[in-house]
Amino acid sequence: MQTPQRGAPNLLLILLCPVLLAVVLAAVESQALYELEKEPAYWDAQARATLDAALKLHPRNHRAKNIILMEGASGEETVLAMDTFPYVALSKTYSVDKQVADSASTATAYHCGVKANAKTVGLSANAVAYECNTTFGNEVYSVLRRAKAQGKSVGIVTTTRVQHASPAAAYAHSVSRSWYSDADLPSSARRQGCVDIATQMVTNVDIDVILGGGRMYMTPKGTPDPEYPTSNSRKGDRKDRRNLIDVWLNAKPNKRSHYVWHRKEFDEINPKTTDRLMGLFEPKDMRFEVFRNSTRDPSIVEMTEKAIQILSKNPKGYFLFVEDEWRIDHGHHDGIAKLALTEAVMFDQAIQRAAQLTRESDTLTVVTADHSHVFTFGGNTPRGNPIFGLAPKKADDKMPFTSILYANGPGYVHINGTRGNITMVDYYDEEYMQQAAVPLDAETHGGEDVAIYAKGPMAHLFHGVKEQNYVAHVMAYAACLEPYTNCPAHPHNHTSAGCVNTPSSFLFGSLGLLWLFR
Repeated sequence: MQTPQRGAPNLLLILLCPVLLAVVLAAVESQALYELEKEPAYWDAQARATLDAALKLHPRNHRAKNIILMEGASGEETVLAMDTFPYVALSKTYSVDKQVADSASTATAYHCGVKANAKTVGLSANAVAYECNTTFGNEVYSVLRRAKAQGKSVGIVTTTRVQHASPAAAYAHSVSRSWYSDADLPSSARRQGCVDIATQMVTNVDIDVILGGGRMYMTPKGTPDPEYPTSNSRKGDRKDRRNLIDVWLNAKPNKRSHYVWHRKEFDEINPKTTDRLMGLFEPKDMRFEVFRNSTRDPSIVEMTEKAIQILSKNPKGYFLFVEDEWRIDHGHHDGIAKLALTEAVMFDQAIQRAAQLTRESDTLTVVTADHSHVFTFGGNTPRGNPIFGLAPKKADDKMPFTSILYANGPGYVHINGTRGNITMVDYYDEEYMQQAAVPLDAETHGGEDVAIYAKGPMAHLFHGVKEQNYVAHVMAYAACLEPYTNCPAHPHNHTSAGCVNTPSSFLFGSLGLLWLFR
């Protein structure tokens, strides 16, 4: 029989104490970091440090001593326009308060350069969602707004409502991404001085080109929609009785401004004789590309083309934000991959058209996404297998499955305890809902990193894995916008000091987001 070792418990306690202490210290540090992340200065300093590190990198053009070949070239060979961009990075999309972010906080990051809280746009993380009085003093300002302040023309193109979170972060400051019109504001928010997003769009900054949906948030309550005059659900929404389309049209009387809502009017717009253009083609979001009526609504490709043609007349350059993210996003939330992927194809065509209309020598083009989705593609499919087709083998439940699936969403359908037999339906149909592993009313965002593609001046600063707010800092640096003053030199004038040159144009887009900056 062994003698009890009385010292063992004390020894164990001594050994555990450092571990417990480390846990406590980690919790304290985590809370302290959370408080720091509320401040714009934290994100500015972090992005500046990352930018400084990027500036120290130089292209290497000497002979390679070693070569590493990583095999992975057996994928499908189609090359998208964004695939041809020479610089690629990854963007970490979490927000200050969420591991898996929403479009409002991510838009604030890539537009304004600071990470924020979910549901808020154009505000630091000191602002609390839905609490109006936390708006004031916590505003952060976008690259679009800074570009306008330096005399550049600016524009927004989107397939959603122009008041949606992704474009809204470029011009608005709101504790709720859903306060599209004044009818959406609680009475307490109105009393405290908060302003709806639509009003901010036409009053905060002079946006030269605005193309997308969202008519109903711009007109007085009860105003019949010009395209759907008998629809009560599509009538004007504003309680303040203001017509914000007229407010925008009359804001610059010395400029040639036009408003259109139909494809015919849009096609008749002459970019050479147009300084400002607002086109609102649906009461809310524009239709999915699959269902778009091409006689009534322009495509994202056509809107991008018209925007560049108008904005590029400014000799000081322009900033253009192009978004197809929300319709891609909607398709995924609905669990219908064909809707989402068709939008992605159209977005890539917009990228291609933008490339044809711009020069890489003076235009920085950035393509990224605000977040991912729980969308997966697998199943050991052979080369050439239709993307919406079946995997070659059946699952363990002896049932077939498509190569595209979702981790969660409305596609979870079990009959008598088993999955439905998808061969009994047309899984190539435009509205076929892919199967999902977990039942939810709507599929959710994903939390993994997303790609950043870049070309043009200073595009090499996009490399490696970066925080999402870094995107805004590179764009601001590349065009010598606040807060950057020690900027890249002007081409053909490398001896000059300060901000004499920079790309005069920016094209920025998100998967859909596309920024064009010249």
